[in-house]
Amino acid sequence: MITKRIIPCLDVKNGRVVKGVNFEGLQDVNSPVQLARFYTDCGADELVFYDITASAEGRSLFTDVLRETASRVFIPLTVGGGITTLDDFARVLNCGADKVSVNSGAIKNPALIGEAAKRYGDQCVVLSVDIKRVNGEFRVFARGGRDDTGLEALGWIERCVGSGAGEVVVNSIDTDGVRGGFDLELLRAVCERVKVPVVASGGAGSERDFVTLFKEAPQVSAGLAASIFHFMEVKIPELKRTLSENGICVRL
Repeated sequence: MITKRIIPCLDVKNGRVVKGVNFEGLQDVNSPVQLARFYTDCGADELVFYDITASAEGRSLFTDVLRETASRVFIPLTVGGGITTLDDFARVLNCGADKVSVNSGAIKNPALIGEAAKRYGDQCVVLSVDIKRVNGEFRVFARGGRDDTGLEALGWIERCVGSGAGEVVVNSIDTDGVRGGFDLELLRAVCERVKVPVVASGGAGSERDFVTLFKEAPQVSAGLAASIFHFMEVKIPELKRTLSENGICVRL
């Protein structure tokens, strides 16, 4: 049985972790350095660090706070935000990242996925996709969920995995921050199209939502969440015990 992963997400703006609803109304939470140390100690399987305004502001990811955060993390760290070139991959990896997440950069230059996979290996390249329903279609959004690209999401994901993306993070804008549960319809559709690990993001509000995720979308490899972990509404050690008690394999 494949072990399911629990992944906290640090959405970073101006060096601080923030959180909003449907990608809007951002509020300050904490220091990414302090949270990284906390999640390493409390049993998180991996950690994601997104510089959420880098793409929208047309700049490179801030590396000073990333370097300090990475120094406190002893679990796999995925980093994204403003990744548009192979040099960005190199810079982020040199700061201590284990995997690099690309979203808007791949939309602008689809060849980036294949180039990065060839240089660093598929396991290093994570495709992050912000998806929202538009007229009944799953649509890809760019620049932190601001711009509708017109791309149909499932075909885009399949194309990028074929080019070398070794993992896919599915960010549902429709369920982000709402705490009504993960977007199971979307996640099942993605899992039917690709065979690489799929990470569910957007909608977690309780321990039960993770149980439902792994029971009803068993192909999903990991559950990612932010505010419920940041504000201690769900504690990772207790969540993992609950998952284990429900027959879901996790690292305790």
